[in-house]
Order: sequence, then C-alpha cells, then structure tokens
Amino acid sequence: MANHKSAIKRARQNEIRRLRNKGTKTRIKSIVKDVRSSVAEGSGEETMAKLNAAQSVIDKASKKGVIHRRTASRKISRLTKLANSASA
Repeated sequence: MANHKSAIKRARQNEIRRLRNKGTKTRIKSIVKDVRSSVAEGSGEETMAKLNAAQSVIDKASKKGVIHRRTASRKISRLTKLANSASA
C-alpha cells in the first residue's frame, strides 16, 4: 500500500479510472455482441442501426483513451465488414 500522501491520492485516482474503464470496455463488448447476433438473425436495417451505435461507442472509448485508436479502428472495420457481407 502507498505511504506518501501523493501516492495514496494516485492510487485512489487509479481505482476510479479503472472502474470507469471497466464499464466502458464492458459496454463495448456487449454492443459488439449485439451487432454480431443481429447479423446472425439476418435483419439488415436493425444491423446497420446497431452498427452505427457500436461505432459511436467504440470511437468515444478511443477518444477517452480507454482503448487504443488502432484497436478501435480494427474493431469498427471488422464489424462493418461482417455487416456488409451479411447484407450482400
């Protein structure tokens, strides 16, 4: 455990950030899963709506530094590719 005042504060801040990041990552995982299940069902318009929502969530996470920008780009690219192949 931290002993210095500044280290105690830093540990407290890190814990708050960890929980915030955990929530964001969970949200990303669930919305990606939602898009994949929508593709499996074969509903085209619903899939595109969910894809747009997923893209927004992933971009926001990237902008806030929860995930790397290239990771975000890769996730969006793969989801878009999957959705387009299902609709074609």
